[in-house]
Amino acid sequence: MSGGIKHTEPILDRADLVSSLEKGCKPPAAWRIGTEHEKFVFHTADNSSVSYTGKNGIGALLGALAGRTGWTPVMDHGRIIGLKDEEKAASISLEPGGQFELSGAPLRDMHATCSETHAHLRLLSEVAGPMGLGFLAMGVAPTWTMDEVARMPKSRYAIMAPYMEKMGTLGTTMMFRSCTVQANLDFSSEADMVKKLRVGLALQPVVTALFANSPFVNGAPSGFLSYRSHVWQNTDPDRTGMLPFAFEDGMGFERYVDYALDVPMYLVVRDGEYINCAGESFRDFFEGKLPQLPGEYPTMADWEEHLTTIFPEVRLKSFLEMRGADCGRWEEICALPALWTGIFYDVDALEAAWSLVRDWTEPERENLRIEVARTALATPFRGGTVLDVARQILAIARKGLEKRNIRNFENLDETVFLRPLEAIADSGRTRAEELLELYEGEWGGDLSKIFKARAY
Repeated sequence: MSGGIKHTEPILDRADLVSSLEKGCKPPAAWRIGTEHEKFVFHTADNSSVSYTGKNGIGALLGALAGRTGWTPVMDHGRIIGLKDEEKAASISLEPGGQFELSGAPLRDMHATCSETHAHLRLLSEVAGPMGLGFLAMGVAPTWTMDEVARMPKSRYAIMAPYMEKMGTLGTTMMFRSCTVQANLDFSSEADMVKKLRVGLALQPVVTALFANSPFVNGAPSGFLSYRSHVWQNTDPDRTGMLPFAFEDGMGFERYVDYALDVPMYLVVRDGEYINCAGESFRDFFEGKLPQLPGEYPTMADWEEHLTTIFPEVRLKSFLEMRGADCGRWEEICALPALWTGIFYDVDALEAAWSLVRDWTEPERENLRIEVARTALATPFRGGTVLDVARQILAIARKGLEKRNIRNFENLDETVFLRPLEAIADSGRTRAEELLELYEGEWGGDLSKIFKARAY
C-alpha cells in the first residue's frame, strides 16, 4: 500500500483511497465521540424563515458569533458561510435552507459531549435572542413551504439543488427543510468497522423510530411520524439507502471504495471555485477522464469532498457517521451519541447487538426503513413491534455505558443521557405522537404554537 500522499497531490494509486479510510483505525483508548446537530432558524415575531442578508439575517448572526467565539470565518466569494475552531476541530456550518449545524469536537465521553451541546445552544440564544431569532428543534420544518424557505449563498448548493430535483422526488425538501442529529464514532480495525457498520445499518430504522419528530409538513399533519425519513427514501437513490453490499462476504474498506467510486459526483473545487460535475463518474476522474478537467487526476481533498456527498443511513469515512435521526430537543441531541456509544464502545454490547440483528434479512431491513417513517415504534416486526427491539437496544446500550463507568462531578455515569429515550420506550409514544396530540387537542389545529413548544 502506498502512503504519505499529500492532500493536494494527484492520486494515482487506488490503494491511497483505501488508505484514507483505513487510517481511521484507532486503539480503543483513542476512540472519541463526535456529535453533529442541525436546527431551523426563525424570526420569533412571525415564525418565518430567516434570509441570509439583513441586519438580523443569517450572515449577521454568523458574524456576531465570530466576534463572540473568536472562531475563524469560512468564506465563499466574500460571504461568511461558517466558522471553524481549528484547535478543537469543531465548526458551525450552514445547510441550504439556513439550518445551523454544529459539527462538534471529537470528545472523550458523553459528559463532555453534552456540555458542548449545552454551551452551543446557550451561546446561540444569547446572540440570536436580541436579534429576534429563535431555533426550532424539529426533523422537518413544520409550516414553511419550499417557496417560503430562505436560500443560502453557498456555491455547492447551487450545483446540488438542480441535480437533486432530477434524482428522486423530495431531494430539495431534504436540502432545505430537514434537520438531523448524528453521531460520529471510531473503529479499531477493518473487522471492527464492518461489524459496527452492519449493526448500525440494521438498527438505524429502530433509531429513526425512537427519534421520530417530524409529523408535519406544509402546515398540516403529513401522515408520517418521521417525515424526514420519508424524505430520505425519496432522495437520490444513487447515494442513499441501507448499503446491502455491506452484509456480503468480503466487505471491507476496498468494497466501500468501489461503491464510492461509482456514486455520481457533484462538484470539484479549484482555487475557491466550484466546478459543476453533477452526474459524472469519480472513477472516470480517477482515470484522468473527467470531462470538466480532462487529463487531470483527483487529489485527496477531492476524494474527501466526494465522500461527503454520499448519504447512506450509515456513512464511512475515517470514522462511522450514524445518520438516521430527526433532530429534537437538546436532551435528545445528547441521547443519540449516548445510545451509539453504549453499543459501539463496549465489546460485549457490540456483540449483543450483532447477535440481535445478524439473521435479519435484506428485505426485513429495507421494509423496516420504509415503514418506520409512517408508524415508528408501532411498526410490526417478527411477531412484535419495533418498540420491542428499541427496548432491547436501549438495555444493551445501558450495559455498555455502565461498563465504561465514566462519571461526572455529580458522580453520574453516561447512562443518564439515555433517560429521554428510555422514557419514550416506557410510554411507547414518540415525540411526533405527542405533537400530533397537542395539535389535535390543546392547540386546536394552530401549528404556530410549535415554534414555542419546540424552540431551544
